[in-house]
Amino acid sequence: MRTPKHSALSGVPVLGDLGDVASKRVLVRTDFNVPLEQGPGGPVVADDFRIRAAIGTLRWLQDRGAAVTCCSHLGRPDGAVDERWSMAPVADRLEELCPGVELLDNLRFDPGEKANSPALVDRLVEGFDAYVNEAFGVAHRAHASVVGPPERLPSAAGLRLAKEVEVLDGLLGSPKRPFVVVLGGAKVRDKLGVLRALAAKADVVAVGGAMAFTFLTALGCDVGGSIVDLDHVEECRRLIAMKKTKLMLPLDVVALEPGGRGLGAPPSVVGDVADTKVLGAHIPDGWQGLDIGPETAAAFADVIAGAGTVFWNGPLGAFEDDRFAAGTAAVARAVAACPGCTVVGGGDSVRAIDQLGLADEIDFVSTGGGASLSLLEHGDLPALAALRRAPNAPGA
Repeated sequence: MRTPKHSALSGVPVLGDLGDVASKRVLVRTDFNVPLEQGPGGPVVADDFRIRAAIGTLRWLQDRGAAVTCCSHLGRPDGAVDERWSMAPVADRLEELCPGVELLDNLRFDPGEKANSPALVDRLVEGFDAYVNEAFGVAHRAHASVVGPPERLPSAAGLRLAKEVEVLDGLLGSPKRPFVVVLGGAKVRDKLGVLRALAAKADVVAVGGAMAFTFLTALGCDVGGSIVDLDHVEECRRLIAMKKTKLMLPLDVVALEPGGRGLGAPPSVVGDVADTKVLGAHIPDGWQGLDIGPETAAAFADVIAGAGTVFWNGPLGAFEDDRFAAGTAAVARAVAACPGCTVVGGGDSVRAIDQLGLADEIDFVSTGGGASLSLLEHGDLPALAALRRAPNAPGA
């Protein structure tokens, strides 16, 4: 069944549009940018969520007789070979999960990947009969392996990529209401665009994390030594003035006292939490807000509990430090318990729900934080636009 014309998937070829793939060589762009950890014999994959997310497409191709080769980036090798970012540990895990699939080495060892070099595209597609994009996590990047192959080969969106777009597109189409959005993270400038897009669709937008302090500054609150993006205070003020959507900001915060031990530093005394304090929305000089407080967490959880649809992206505090993890944990548990449709938009939010063992209680967990936000803001992605230009695209 073809997707509606308003859908971001409209005109995008899917796996069935590749035709008979028996004995064909298929290049699959995957997002295997996974965390590694040191094992007894060297680096191993610490979290294989993104690898497992691609297995459905890889097996679909194998079951139909295709020879499958994956390509991906890993880490930030900065355009040069760096053995710390070798794909070998990923290849080992991939072989365990889906035997017989080959994996090229790190795409970002070549500076032409991020530069969208036609020469790199030529080398990538040489000897292949078809291309599949299963890398939603980089679908917002106009990189060589993302936008180049569809110009040269019959191409398709993978099963997971298509599902990601379908679910996120539905949030802007006809979400079950009340539609509650929870946004956290550090950089307000990265999320102003998606905030504007979602504020026009959502019933409630709850903002936490470091980005909340720019909004509190726009309200005239004193935020002490908390992170504030002064260049975007006025834009936050305009968002606050929008009356269509209820905007929720922190009522209280967990703050670090002046001179308190830094994030991740070991406690000087076992169980020492004396350098933190729950404060109201007005924060004294020198104190730094690093988590939403218990009153705010309860208010956010209460709104989430009654939601028909929830979209959550970004931690509500510096959750990597136990002193500032309670807010994120409270929201994660509320999202998991919500009887409505729940979507977690990739990034650190996924890490939080994994650490809490809640992933199976979320309706849909995205593999791409930045791509999720970009799709919700713009309604399209460079990867999708490229696939629409493929020679086998519907209507091509």
